Amino acid sequence: HVRQLYALVSETLRYSAVLEKLLSSAGLLQAEKKLTPQLAKVLVYDLLFGKGLKCGGRWKALAQRHRARLQAELARLKVQQKVSSNEELLSPEQAAGAAGELAWWGATRVVPGGRGRLCVTQPGPSASQVPRYVRVNTLKTCVDDVIDFFKRQGYSYLGKAASVEELRALSGKKFLLDLHLPELLVFPPQTDFHDNLLYTSGHIILQDKASCLPAFLLSPPPGSHVIDACAAPGNKTSHLAAMLKNKGQIFAFDTDTKRLATMSTLLTRAGVSGCCLAQQDFLTVDPTEPRYSKVTHILLDPSCSGSGMLSRVPGQEAAASAQRLRALAAFQRRALAHALRFPALRRLVYSTCSLHSQENEDVVWAVLQDSGSAFRLVDAFPAWPCRGLAAFPGAESCLRASPADTLTHGFFVAVLEPCGEGAAAPSSLPAAAEEKPQCGEGTEAGAAPKKRKKKKQRVK
Repeated sequence: HVRQLYALVSETLRYSAVLEKLLSSAGLLQAEKKLTPQLAKVLVYDLLFGKGLKCGGRWKALAQRHRARLQAELARLKVQQKVSSNEELLSPEQAAGAAGELAWWGATRVVPGGRGRLCVTQPGPSASQVPRYVRVNTLKTCVDDVIDFFKRQGYSYLGKAASVEELRALSGKKFLLDLHLPELLVFPPQTDFHDNLLYTSGHIILQDKASCLPAFLLSPPPGSHVIDACAAPGNKTSHLAAMLKNKGQIFAFDTDTKRLATMSTLLTRAGVSGCCLAQQDFLTVDPTEPRYSKVTHILLDPSCSGSGMLSRVPGQEAAASAQRLRALAAFQRRALAHALRFPALRRLVYSTCSLHSQENEDVVWAVLQDSGSAFRLVDAFPAWPCRGLAAFPGAESCLRASPADTLTHGFFVAVLEPCGEGAAAPSSLPAAAEEKPQCGEGTEAGAAPKKRKKKKQRVK
């Protein structure tokens, strides 16, 4: 129970500024004179953001009396700030603050990462030390226009980064183009864009660099039929749509109603079309259904322990017990094996935000063994500095990300393709990596920015 209490207090501290607004607007402290501000914050956090009130007696009864008013004030606050999820109410400083200070990575662990490299999986920078990554949404604009916009806002553009160290050294109002991903801009840690016009209009997406890897490495060509198997909250789906230039079809699945509602809002804001959202367990999707007969690309980012997320606090990480890891890994193996059953599949990306090999290399190796010689690992992105752990022959073809090595959240990516005749040719880089999208190239995604530029000029 100590770990659970620690997690509750840590998360309450993280939402402290939001909770203060809710307490004030709901008048809770004025109505309940015996309630201290500290206790009120914990009660309201657990009531609105946590797992429900676990306490009993008069404190639970007191909080329940004000539930409707507090929920109404929370909804009003989201409308005022034009957000759909609780997490979006936090500024980067609030999101990183308590969680960053309390993030627990245990003892330093250096592990073999393939090709003679070593990957430091623990510890690393806290959330408050990781750069702010901004993905340019090429459905609505282009990299050059976004760079010009930020320059007009007083930011200094330093060009394309040559190393991770240049990203680490960013400070003030300076920014770079990422050295690996062509549509990713990098700003100093804790730079806040939640009120920026480009964010609220969907022209930019605030997304960690590691989270951009799956869609980037899948790289479906325009016109493809794609499955996003565990899609919510939708950043990767919007990235896929940008890869497709809204030409083709995305089938996106998730089981959580609230997460799908949030996802729908995000996709609308990002200008995504041609995406079919379904509240359905991916494991129940029939690969032989005619509507999926043209699916050639699948992004599988299944539920995982989340141990790579820098916002995790000790109580949350400790919850990833051996029993839970076994259950997660069993689900992940089933999901990956199921994804490989789609008859027209040419490329699949499997990813997690986990540090545990049980959810990463072990899952990929088990499924590859079960598939015989039907599928192979692609040697994805050789320039990426951190490779898969040496858990099986060829595991270095997988990618890992970590705060220490890549200045990102902890992440794992594997790219699989079918073997044999008709399979996609071996490839190490997606086509999107070959050149940076420019404006005015005559394509659908390149022709539109002229109109959008006029909109941005009005808010100089």
